[in-house]
Amino acid sequence: MTIEVKDTRFDEFLEFPCSVNFKVLGVAVPELVDHIVVVLQEHAKADDYNPQIRPSSKGSYHSVSVSVTVTSKEHMELLYTELGRLELVRYVI
Repeated sequence: MTIEVKDTRFDEFLEFPCSVNFKVLGVAVPELVDHIVVVLQEHAKADDYNPQIRPSSKGSYHSVSVSVTVTSKEHMELLYTELGRLELVRYVI
């Protein structure tokens, strides 16, 4: 079940556009990073993503950190929601 991220207070704390580091925790499979990048390419205008991947201590999960330029509060909420909808993703921070 995916929770839609909306009505946040991002606009009170950030000045847009700005760079935001999304940390996505998901199942440790090779296609996890590809799925994350596809969502980012669909919703954020950039061609060069440099995801940093860190495995969990048991190797069951990966933490994928990606820096993205967001243009508004609504854009940031959309990215959180869409990344959270991926089947392999467990958390988006």
